[in-house]
Amino acid sequence: MATSDATAAGRPVEADAIIAARAVHTAPFYAMAFEQQAVDIEARGEHVVRFNLGEPDFGAPAAVRAAMRDVMDGRALSYTPALGIRALREAIAGFYWDRHGVRVDPARVVVTSGASSALLLAVAATVDVGSDVIMADPSYPCNRQLIESFGGRVVSVDTTAATRFQLNRRLVEDAWTNDARTIMIASPSNPTGTSIAPAELAAICELARDRGAWRLVDEIYLNLADPDANGVSPRSVLSYDPDAIVINSFSKYFGMTGWRLGWCIVPEVLVGAIERLAMNYFLCASSPAQQAAITCFSPEALAECEDRRVEFVARRAIVLAELARIGLPVSVEPDGAFYVYVDVSGTGLGAWEFCERALHEAHVAITPGRDFATNTADTHVRISYATSRDELRDGLARLGDFADGLRTTRRAS
Repeated sequence: MATSDATAAGRPVEADAIIAARAVHTAPFYAMAFEQQAVDIEARGEHVVRFNLGEPDFGAPAAVRAAMRDVMDGRALSYTPALGIRALREAIAGFYWDRHGVRVDPARVVVTSGASSALLLAVAATVDVGSDVIMADPSYPCNRQLIESFGGRVVSVDTTAATRFQLNRRLVEDAWTNDARTIMIASPSNPTGTSIAPAELAAICELARDRGAWRLVDEIYLNLADPDANGVSPRSVLSYDPDAIVINSFSKYFGMTGWRLGWCIVPEVLVGAIERLAMNYFLCASSPAQQAAITCFSPEALAECEDRRVEFVARRAIVLAELARIGLPVSVEPDGAFYVYVDVSGTGLGAWEFCERALHEAHVAITPGRDFATNTADTHVRISYATSRDELRDGLARLGDFADGLRTTRRAS
């Protein structure tokens, strides 16, 4: 039998294969890279405090776990429709009415394999080669990779503490290009935990809509945002832009990270396109996870999730107080999610080296700004307070000792 020249030369055939450029140029997700280092350290018998991952420590609500046990009773679990099972789509639509006062047609709800899949579908449906997508710097890193994978260009807009590390209408208008196709927004944001004021978000959406661009709004942390001064829960962007594309997830508010279940709400004109893409990319989200997730919207599950939201507020207070005590400033206090964006430039270390040394010397895992930003890549780190109060206090005490050691070294040099 004939062999290829590569095989005859003693090299595997794959050695001459050409890896797709999108795979070669996709940057790693550094939060996960630091997680692997943390796993390696713990394998040596050391305890690492994890501030690097946005993973609530609660798990799914008790009623949802019970529902999953009921579903996993040996029954056949077949594929579901590509857009998700009807009952779950109706439950999600009902949640928007009950929580946000917005009527959503269940036909516009798409259930996905995590919010990452929702983002992938939304980008695939709206971004062509040469399309410009405007987004804030800092922002969630995977968004940039998705856009570039489909041949789009990221128009990254530097934000500062003065705008709470968020876009506003003026910044968007200044950054606008002739090829702008989409504006991408997250409120509250990962990594900063900050939200855009409703009036400002409405103004940004109005600008983009008037210029014929899609508005893609990440609301993954919306239900973990603080109520306003009158105790009113934050509103979905759909309350003032009903044709925005909204991304959401069961991972954060409902604590179901490993279940890999999310959703998006899309304008009617996109439903057919999204369905075709979902059929080809994923077939459908997990059938048992979808069936159990209907219980997320029961009164007992929602009450448990609200108790957790309040707990996150208490954890935030601990983190902010301890960071102030140990001299690591937070230039903008978060009002949602479970992240703080911390300026470490005063330690004399760049963000990457700070994270490397904090992990290996203090056994505290943190995510460097390089994951999220260009402008603040070397000055800031993200700390997640999704872990328990005891772990927070332990990790912050370790960070305090680590920071004191850095200061002592600097004074001595």
